[in-house]
Amino acid sequence: MAWNDPQWGKKNEGPPDLDELWKKFNAKLNTLFGGGSAGGSNTPGFNAGGLGIIAAVIVAIWLASGFYIVDTGERGVVLRFGKFIETTQPGPNWHLPMPIESVQVVNIEQVRTVEVGYRNNVKSKMLKESLMLTDDENIVDIQFAVQYTLKDPEDYLFSNRSADDAVRQVAESVMSEIVGKSQMDYVLYEGRADVAARATKNIQDALDRYKTGISVSKVTLQNAQPPQEVQAAFDDAVKAGQDRERLKSEGQAYANDVIPKARGMAARLSEEANGYKQSTIANAEGEASRFKQVLVEYSKAPAVTRDRMYLDMMQQVLTSTSKVLVDSSKGGNNLIYLPLDKLMQMSTPGTASPTTPAVPTTDAAKPAASDPSTTETGRSRDAFRSRDREERP
Repeated sequence: MAWNDPQWGKKNEGPPDLDELWKKFNAKLNTLFGGGSAGGSNTPGFNAGGLGIIAAVIVAIWLASGFYIVDTGERGVVLRFGKFIETTQPGPNWHLPMPIESVQVVNIEQVRTVEVGYRNNVKSKMLKESLMLTDDENIVDIQFAVQYTLKDPEDYLFSNRSADDAVRQVAESVMSEIVGKSQMDYVLYEGRADVAARATKNIQDALDRYKTGISVSKVTLQNAQPPQEVQAAFDDAVKAGQDRERLKSEGQAYANDVIPKARGMAARLSEEANGYKQSTIANAEGEASRFKQVLVEYSKAPAVTRDRMYLDMMQQVLTSTSKVLVDSSKGGNNLIYLPLDKLMQMSTPGTASPTTPAVPTTDAAKPAASDPSTTETGRSRDAFRSRDREERP
């Protein structure tokens, strides 16, 4: 009776005989592999043929388990009984199946990152790693990350117990050395790029000495600042330094603006003085030469030359004034006022000619009014003209 018979358990029958079931199972196997009848016992044909096929299938499956595929950017490291044998390239590959050989696939193009001084976020500080002492005995808080790839899978897997931990320890040691040989301001400000470059080189050299098979790509300074306890005081000092530099820049800008102007003005004044000097010298030389020429002519005709000089001088004097006082009598005190500006306006066409009477300028002219020669202005002018004609040679 089958175990799934719904009537099982309701009849007075016991459970099936296990020996009988095993005999039926062996009979079916014998029938399947041609080993005898269903009711017969195991035969030598079943043992040889059936076990051989099963063994062949098992061997085929075992050999097929040695196939593996290496993706682009990865390398396969084959081990035989735990010893390195070879490194396989990307593509389908095969190795002797377990337990003879095994393979470890390593990604050599993946950019790996090790964080020093923090974990996952710069706010999650690791003060034991980030606090470092500078050469000027100041403490700085530095957080940085090291990015690297693999260049030798064999060294990465077998030369060190934990290559990633080695990167962190080497990076912390190298950065402490660089910071310990530098000034605080250099590390925090102007030397940040140089510190990162030097750290990259020194970390790579140390990892090569340890044969880690790692190639350092970049060292990035995430944060570099004084400790939190002195941050406020340090910010004040930084602001004071910035104000100093700003004032120096403003002073330099003012100097750059004023000094060229002063130099230009000095050069202009020097050129003007030099020009005035040359002009004065030239005028003096010209006057000296003119005087010599006049002296020659004067020696030839003294009276004519003297009158000509007098007339030239009077012309120069009278051209710069509009008022002339004329002594109309010899030994007298009568003065005549000649308004030259009015006379010039009268001589201009189209202008009215206002009459301007002669005005004596001194009180001494009043008693001389009885003199018939000075009673009228016209007579005085005629007398002046006649006197001038008589004195001319």
